[in-house]
Amino acid sequence: MAKNEPAPVAATGPTFNSLKDVENAARQRMEKSLGDFQHAMSSIRTGRASVHLLDNVKADYYGAMTPLNQMATLHAEASLITVQPFDVSQIGSIEKAIRGAELGVNPQNDGKIIRIPIPPLNEERRREFVKKLHGIAEDHRVAFRNIRRDSNEHIKKLSKDKKITEDEDRRAHDEMQKLTDGYIQKLDQAAKSKEKEILEIR
Repeated sequence: MAKNEPAPVAATGPTFNSLKDVENAARQRMEKSLGDFQHAMSSIRTGRASVHLLDNVKADYYGAMTPLNQMATLHAEASLITVQPFDVSQIGSIEKAIRGAELGVNPQNDGKIIRIPIPPLNEERRREFVKKLHGIAEDHRVAFRNIRRDSNEHIKKLSKDKKITEDEDRRAHDEMQKLTDGYIQKLDQAAKSKEKEILEIR
């Protein structure tokens, strides 16, 4: 191999020496994907005020994009969210970030505190948000299936390298399917519960 040529290992991804390693890696990746789904889902509006609506909003704080919960006290009750900046000179930057996040809300700034009334959702908006939720859920189902596919490739490699028997290979594929189904079920339950919240008329 030429002196400056990179080692070919990087392209092949991680190498596993046992089925346990493959399963642990798959579980970690699925857990991360499920967490990512829950985070993405929390920013979809329901008819109820929730500080989680602002989870993905970041404001410019002296040149650094900073999450709102690190810049202000957030509080929610019934149909109102209040945002009280720790540094009142940042109130304009925070208001601008909330307006730019396209959350379908109209923040009101009195110079000390930002009040965000949460208007009730009309039928059309509810349907729109449910559609958005379904899209995010489907993306994450695909992610779970991709993790399963990668893991099955690693299992086949262990079998090809004679590190596991044919029976172990078969069992490992079955276990990987069960693991994937379990995570998709968790995702579906979370999505169903969120959909119910969106459609709930208060």
